[in-house]
Amino acid sequence: MAIPKKIGLLTSGGDAPGMNAAIRAVVRAAIHHDIKVIGINRGYDGLLTGDIYEMNQKSVADIIHRGGTILHTARCPEMLTDAGCDKAATLVKALAMDALIIIGGDGSFKGALDLAKRGVNVVGIPATIDLDMDCTEYTIGFDTAVNTAVDAISKIRDTSSSHERCSIVEVMGRNAAHIALWCGVAGGAEVVLISDAPDNSTEMVINQIMLNRSKGKQHNLIIVAEGIGGSAKLAKEIEKVTGIETRATILGYLQRGGAPSAIDVMHASMMGHITVKKIADGEKNKIIVYRDGKHVTVDLEEGLAFKRQYDSGFYDVMKTLSV
Repeated sequence: MAIPKKIGLLTSGGDAPGMNAAIRAVVRAAIHHDIKVIGINRGYDGLLTGDIYEMNQKSVADIIHRGGTILHTARCPEMLTDAGCDKAATLVKALAMDALIIIGGDGSFKGALDLAKRGVNVVGIPATIDLDMDCTEYTIGFDTAVNTAVDAISKIRDTSSSHERCSIVEVMGRNAAHIALWCGVAGGAEVVLISDAPDNSTEMVINQIMLNRSKGKQHNLIIVAEGIGGSAKLAKEIEKVTGIETRATILGYLQRGGAPSAIDVMHASMMGHITVKKIADGEKNKIIVYRDGKHVTVDLEEGLAFKRQYDSGFYDVMKTLSV
């Protein structure tokens, strides 16, 4: 087995708190294994344009608790073409990289799979606040995003309670409902609207609000998943029908920023360390995932194809506790 001497490292897709901790772990673990790390700025775009530099201990000093990514990230339409993928694979081989580590989400890993099919050894570290990768139970950035959203929701609830109004809070997550469900339970929401819910109708929401009002509850909190949307319209409908003052807040990119939580730093550090070790051990084309309380590897193609069944248990808990 050939001993790896050089690896590339890039972050791609949406930024997520904890990416810097993963970068730090990769670089320091690689130095421990006597492997050079080539940092690639701005994701796949930087790979195609040659925006690279050799990283060392100083490169990752004092970044463990910083949000965002020091390697930056950017969209790269060229990687959606065969010519772009061919060029990227050629450059990786020309730079004598024994492996390319990609920190990002499912879109980034689809690009990684295209490179793997062209002979590049690619290892992915899942980092996305949306937790929308079915092959893993955890992605870097999710915990911080939830905590950020819950903190904002708690502040909105204070105002909602003071003014006896209804507050609608729309959280990120793309088409996944994980942030919304976690915020619903942790934020004490009365209603959470997600794509897999049995009823997302405005009528259901209004009926729940009126039922709560009849039981003496003077304010209501409704969480809306990004994939559902329509928060402003819903607020107008509620106020029109019930006469209750209703305000909609879209948290947006607020959830992506800020220092990562201790949980995100811990997972990012473990995943970065394990990634380098697996490369040193000769593993190829893998995703580092978290399953059943352990960090393990899965085949890149199988991991992207894996589909997790929707579990209504979490939603049922939220509904029970909202009464």
